[in-house]
Amino acid sequence: MSVSYNVDEQAAVLRDEFERTGYTLVQGLFASDEVDRLRDHYMEVRHRGPRSHDFAGHTSTDRDPLKRYPRMAQMHRWDDLSLQWLIDPRIDQVMTALLGRSPYAVQTMIYFKPPGSRGQALHQDNFYLKADPGTCVAAWMALDRVDEANGCLEVVPGSHRWPILCTEKADTTVSFTDITVPLPSTQAAVPVEMEPGDVLFFHGALVHGSNPNVTTDRFRRALIGHYIEGEAERVAQYYHPALRMDGTELTLEVAEGGGACGEWTESPDGPVAVLTGTQSLTRKHE
Repeated sequence: MSVSYNVDEQAAVLRDEFERTGYTLVQGLFASDEVDRLRDHYMEVRHRGPRSHDFAGHTSTDRDPLKRYPRMAQMHRWDDLSLQWLIDPRIDQVMTALLGRSPYAVQTMIYFKPPGSRGQALHQDNFYLKADPGTCVAAWMALDRVDEANGCLEVVPGSHRWPILCTEKADTTVSFTDITVPLPSTQAAVPVEMEPGDVLFFHGALVHGSNPNVTTDRFRRALIGHYIEGEAERVAQYYHPALRMDGTELTLEVAEGGGACGEWTESPDGPVAVLTGTQSLTRKHE
């Protein structure tokens, strides 16, 4: 059965944590039966074969687990269950508490991350979405128990206050994406362990990623929605059309290119990200 979740009593705490760290974890937002239904549904869809928006990663081999279980994107455009999850009132309620108004929905993704598969290098979501004004926000829901062994999400607390960072080459032996962002030596990513039905909400500038799934028998399936703030006027072309949280479409402008990105430099007060150059984007966001 589904649950009725009300964040009114926790809204101030969630908003404070989100503003302070760039993320907040809402435990048990979706019930176990809902999670079971979604997990079974996506496994069935995956076994039917490839879709037009599947992404197996930028490099793969026949023995790469991600080639057998590539992620999927924009399922809400052809799958009603995905659409209903994307615009679920509980997600809207939390987003409204965090942002002050209802967001616009622009993307769904499902990651299967089977045993032995690579993780994803550190990155910032708004590098890809280019939501403006404001930023994007992710809702990342665990469909399995996620921990360090099966490659849970890792985040850098407070990095949402950084600019969008200039990218550099990633190690594709451990990441299925080939670009990453550098961290100053004083910062580190911390793991976020989650139970099925927990949802992590995080800011579009928050640096995050994951390590490989080193287990031999455990998937790390996750369902992700990307949203943009309700006052946003533009977003990258790939994410059109945007949806209001009642499911109706709205027309936004297309965000072109990208502005300056930040590079770390030393200062008397420690590392500072100085804006320099222009963001470049050679591929669509996962």
